[in-house]
Amino acid sequence: MGENARVAADYKGDYQELVDEISELLGAPATLENRDFELLAFGTYDSESELDASALDPVRTRSILTRRSTAGVRTWFEGFGITRATGPVRIPPSPEAGVYRGRICLPVRHRGVVVGYVWLLEGEPGPADDQLDAAMRVAGRIGALLADEAEAGAGLSRELRAVLTAEGGWQRDMAVAELRTALGPRADGPHTLICVAPWPSPDPDDAPSTRSVPHAAALCTIPWGTAAQSLAVLVRLRSTAVAAPALAAAGRVLEEAEGAWGVLGARGGSAAAPAEEGPEPGGSGTGTRGTSGKGTGGTSGRGAGGTSGKGARGAVPRGAGAAVAAAVAAGAAGAGRYGGGLGAAGFGGPAAGIGDPRTGLAELGTVWQEARAAAQAALAERHLGPVAQWRGIGPYRLLTSLPPESAQDPAAGPLLSPAHRELARTAEVYLDCAGQAGRTASELGIHRQTLYYRLNRVEQLTGLDLDDGEDRLLLHMALKRARL
Repeated sequence: MGENARVAADYKGDYQELVDEISELLGAPATLENRDFELLAFGTYDSESELDASALDPVRTRSILTRRSTAGVRTWFEGFGITRATGPVRIPPSPEAGVYRGRICLPVRHRGVVVGYVWLLEGEPGPADDQLDAAMRVAGRIGALLADEAEAGAGLSRELRAVLTAEGGWQRDMAVAELRTALGPRADGPHTLICVAPWPSPDPDDAPSTRSVPHAAALCTIPWGTAAQSLAVLVRLRSTAVAAPALAAAGRVLEEAEGAWGVLGARGGSAAAPAEEGPEPGGSGTGTRGTSGKGTGGTSGRGAGGTSGKGARGAVPRGAGAAVAAAVAAGAAGAGRYGGGLGAAGFGGPAAGIGDPRTGLAELGTVWQEARAAAQAALAERHLGPVAQWRGIGPYRLLTSLPPESAQDPAAGPLLSPAHRELARTAEVYLDCAGQAGRTASELGIHRQTLYYRLNRVEQLTGLDLDDGEDRLLLHMALKRARL
């Protein structure tokens, strides 16, 4: 337990002191990054001129401002053998790579394994060999500290996993007590949980460090379904009313998942919907109103049934999960709220769900179920993702609580076959639009006559009356359920 309690300590101050010590030894500002090129600390600059872009270079500036380097920069530097080096490595400038000034890299190792890097910009005159030797000894102390943090964080991951996988009752109470002890005084503050699914690997070594995820107190992998994995992130909040820290953490972890899955290069188009049997009267676009009584004047006859397409939606922070969002915006044919068809994972990439905040740890089990449900909803409905909050997923708050093995309502069964995918989509949009024919036709880009024809076919297949509120509610929930 003593190792886990160390997680609650602020390692940043220790790293900063050691980086400042190296900067003083070498007479130049140093930066410290972990082995994933995430910035941990950087030395003090004596004047504003030293921070000028012309005195640094784009790679150095980006590292300080965003606290991380790109995958391309990482690959370029690793090409100089820094992962295998046991002493200082001098790297020449390369303007085409954005490296305008040469570097000295001090590999940070612990028990023969590289755990980070200390970087300095080359200057004239450069540091002497005895100065570099002294700096390498300090780098060894940094390596021990990084290893200590990694070991403590792994222990806390085990305790978080124990809380989230406990069956309940005294078992969960004991797991929560251990996690509370490990977190120390911070355990009594406001927290929430994030669920990112699917996560690419069950290996804890493949998960990001808590230091690289803003506001994260602990994280661990949890099974997702029968064969996949999800990532759970415990996030510290300033207040239960302020969601910004959780949104920032969700966006950061989504970036990690995107990088692992390579979603931008792998997204393809949605399959074309099978043809419906029989011709559909009317054409696409606008035109004369159909003669059916359903939806006269743009609204349904009786029984509003179902739920409106409008409602609270989980806010997505600008830039969070940007790659997934871009993939959706530029992706499959039919992209949009209803693209992909029923039963398709919403936007085809990883999604993040955020549970409602709680003060303390006693309700973490419930918060985790909320976070999982929000992630499920974001995977099912692309307009909810890539980051969805429990409070904003509408009917999926109820639908995700149903047992996975629960049967689909038999009335909706025929409509959910692949041959009737377009009819199912039409019915869902119609019900989302509260039975307003004008809105529905506009959303689908079809003539109203075509809409009325399709709705008649839906009634024939299901035996339901779309002018009856209870029948509409049943069909609406069955169609939403099918997305899960």
